[in-house]
Amino acid sequence: MPNGMKRAFTGVVLALICYSLLGFLILPGIAQRIANQQLAVYATAPANLQRIEFNPFTLELSLFDLHIGAQDDRQLAFERLYLDLQWDSLWQRTLHLAAVELWAPHVEARFAKDGALNLSQLFELPEAEPATREDGEVFPLRVDRLQLIRGHLGFEDKRPSEPIVLIYDSLDFELHNLATRSDGSANARLTASGPSGGRIDWQGDLSLRPLASHGELQVSKLQLKDFWPYVRDAAPLMLKGGSLELSTNYRLDLHDGFTLTLDDASVGIGQLALDSPDGRKLVRLERLDLSETTLDLAKQQVTIGKLRSRNLETWAAREADGELDWQKLFASPPDKAGVAQAAAQEETQPDSEPWQVLLRDAQLRDYRVNLADRVPDDDVELALGPLNLDISNFDSLGNSPFSLKLDTGVGKQGAVQADGQLQLNPTSGKLAVTTRDIDLRLAQAYLSPLVRIELRSGMLASELDIELQGTEPLAFSVRGSIDATQLHTLDTINNRDLVKWQRLQLSGLDYRHPSSLAIDKVDLSQPYARFIINPDLSTNINDLLVQRSEPASPAEQQQEEATDPLAIRIGGISIANGSANFADFSLRPPFATAIQSLNGDIGTLDNRAQKAASVDIAGKVDQYAPVSIKGSLTPFDPLQSLDIATSFRQVELTTLTPYSGKFAGYRIRKGRLNLDLHYRIKQGRLNAENKVVLEQLQLGEKVDSPDAVDLPVRLAVALLKDSKGTISIELPVQGDLNDPQFSVMPIVWQTLRNLVVRAAQAPFKFIAGLAGGDDTDLSHIGFDPASSDLNSEARKALDTLATALKERPGLRLEVEGMSSGAIDGPLVAEQRLQQELRETQYRILQRRGDKVPAEPGQIQIEAEDEAPLLEGIYRSRLSQQPPSEWAELDPEQRTQQMRQSVLDSWADNAALLRRLARERAAAIKGYLVEAGLDSERVYLLDTGTAEQASDGKVATVLHLGSD
Repeated sequence: MPNGMKRAFTGVVLALICYSLLGFLILPGIAQRIANQQLAVYATAPANLQRIEFNPFTLELSLFDLHIGAQDDRQLAFERLYLDLQWDSLWQRTLHLAAVELWAPHVEARFAKDGALNLSQLFELPEAEPATREDGEVFPLRVDRLQLIRGHLGFEDKRPSEPIVLIYDSLDFELHNLATRSDGSANARLTASGPSGGRIDWQGDLSLRPLASHGELQVSKLQLKDFWPYVRDAAPLMLKGGSLELSTNYRLDLHDGFTLTLDDASVGIGQLALDSPDGRKLVRLERLDLSETTLDLAKQQVTIGKLRSRNLETWAAREADGELDWQKLFASPPDKAGVAQAAAQEETQPDSEPWQVLLRDAQLRDYRVNLADRVPDDDVELALGPLNLDISNFDSLGNSPFSLKLDTGVGKQGAVQADGQLQLNPTSGKLAVTTRDIDLRLAQAYLSPLVRIELRSGMLASELDIELQGTEPLAFSVRGSIDATQLHTLDTINNRDLVKWQRLQLSGLDYRHPSSLAIDKVDLSQPYARFIINPDLSTNINDLLVQRSEPASPAEQQQEEATDPLAIRIGGISIANGSANFADFSLRPPFATAIQSLNGDIGTLDNRAQKAASVDIAGKVDQYAPVSIKGSLTPFDPLQSLDIATSFRQVELTTLTPYSGKFAGYRIRKGRLNLDLHYRIKQGRLNAENKVVLEQLQLGEKVDSPDAVDLPVRLAVALLKDSKGTISIELPVQGDLNDPQFSVMPIVWQTLRNLVVRAAQAPFKFIAGLAGGDDTDLSHIGFDPASSDLNSEARKALDTLATALKERPGLRLEVEGMSSGAIDGPLVAEQRLQQELRETQYRILQRRGDKVPAEPGQIQIEAEDEAPLLEGIYRSRLSQQPPSEWAELDPEQRTQQMRQSVLDSWADNAALLRRLARERAAAIKGYLVEAGLDSERVYLLDTGTAEQASDGKVATVLHLGSD
């Protein structure tokens, strides 16, 4: 080898040796020493770097065991930092790192009470001018792979009332292809989990030019208690349990402002339990899920596609001072300085656009709301649930209507259903509301301060259409019907019944706030009332009213006077089987009577039209004396128009002894009264015709009374009696009722004053009593669904009816056959189908020459024969081919579809239902004729339709007429 080459080779080897010594040994040691010196100068906590390794040939640099902080309190540390620098960095003018690996990084981030961050206080660096490149570009850097392995992140925040501590001790991060001068994006992935069970998974793309990122983020099993102190300081709610789950696609762009969008986001909250600071339960939630959710920060819009929640229970109460406990819970003490500062900021800052929240579909299931009202003297408890709520197309800006559907229980057995649409701006909406079995005793606590009445029982049901037109001023309308049943009120002073009824039904209700109230029909079943005149001429009603402690203020009085009276219209009132008790303790001896079997109708009542209302009422006084009132009157202005005829028959005069003693001066020992009163008023002019018939009147002892007439009463009675012991008096009365000096004769006035009239007993119940029957209502005969056979109950009722009609030959019976599509239809269709199957099979067997029974009804259809028979019936009866999509069904499903189609075609068949109704009517007539009733007295009316009765039977209606 030439000497020159040897010297060159030797030089190269020496250079490599020196380069190796410098790179492997000298530079790492110097760099470690300098690094530790700098750490000692600038670090505010103990800091140390254990070792540096450098490969000068591969340009691989490793830093080992960096610790900043005390030995037992590391704040910033790692086991190893590995950098793989590439040689092409020299000529590409870009720092190129093939790999960056950080092993076991350890970070403790802590906020002190004053908000100071410990990491910002680890170094005391001299102030320096920030270095900027002349071209304005960022430092050229390219990293092929960046990886954090087995990281530990500790977070502590002492600023809340209770310190927050979060630990993620299994943190891994990986990033690929990061370049500061490239328009491309880097792929990254992060996973982190902690001892509390929470886990964070993120993967996405990161771009530096422009600074943007998009990807997926998922948070699972995050315990709310880990960060709840932040919430508790803003809202005093004690967390007892709860977890959070989150997943979303996001897009973040910082190039032109801050732009963030979330797509297909899902949020789940499970097993949430919240209490008040004093330990009261507030919320218990099993599950809440938001899905198909998007967020656009620039548009300030959140769109929730689906909201699903189940099994929430909450508690709320109105305290004695009238405020809600939740309202008090979130109320903060007034801060005058803060209020003034906030007001100043509102004046200086321009109005910002409100956030818009769109809720496409929300379903809340099995919610329970426990309400309490402590304002009344007796606490009111109300439980709502299970409560199911559906909301769709809700917009927080309120410019479009959203749909609402509510179904909830109320109390032990009540229920409320609501379905409709509402709009927030302007406030309006329409709701169909149905209530069932609402316990009216809930109102007891609110009635007690006003009247001395106890609500013993009462149920409310309604079907209402509510329309809200606006709130400024309040305007709404309510239409529908209300049904109040089993009402029973008690006079708490005397502890006896006051007012009760079996049923009060308001039909055709139309209330328009605040101007009018219209009711098509009022039906009262078995009403009862007690009315008493006290010795001082006051009434029991006056005794029950609780006097107001403070009189109405002048402003309230002026408002009441300025308010227009409510326009009231009632289409008619029907009274069935009513009763009443009347007593007058101002007389000596006291007078008391009972009225029973009040039945009848009152026509249209209207306080605006002032049209006469018809009156037709009948009843009984003291069980035996019938009374009737017929005619018409204007109830809101009786002096305008009145034409009333009243008739009393066989009234025992001994019941009137208190009045005869007061006005005639004698007791009554014996006698009966028949009284016919006919009063007519026209424009205040009275024209009355009164006919009084007294049978077998006998006066008793004389009574001292200052109000007694100064007449020889005994002589008058003796002169008026005829040979049969009857006194007949016709007593006309005429005069001007507008004249204050005019008064009706005392005997007429007193007679009318003591007439309390209620509706008569139903005709069928009446004739049942004549026949020795019980209280069974003979006006309806019930049939089982799809049957025209009379059961034992129906035959018993018809036997009673036949007996009664035989005793009343002037009566005729009209039978109106009834059927119900809802009740009879499905069973009639099934019967028709079975008949069609047997007839079709019968014809097939006949054509084949097989042996057949005497009639199709005796054939048994085998299961394997039903499908082809149904096929033929479907094609012939429906005149169509089975739908093509049925070919994809299995044979059993296809047969079921054809069967259901055929049944549906017959379920509402008018001819079948009409035939069933005729058969029922014929069955009733046939039974009555067989029982001995003349067939000419039983008429069959045209058939009709009926609704389902409470016992599940279809009632055929009977009518009574006369020849």
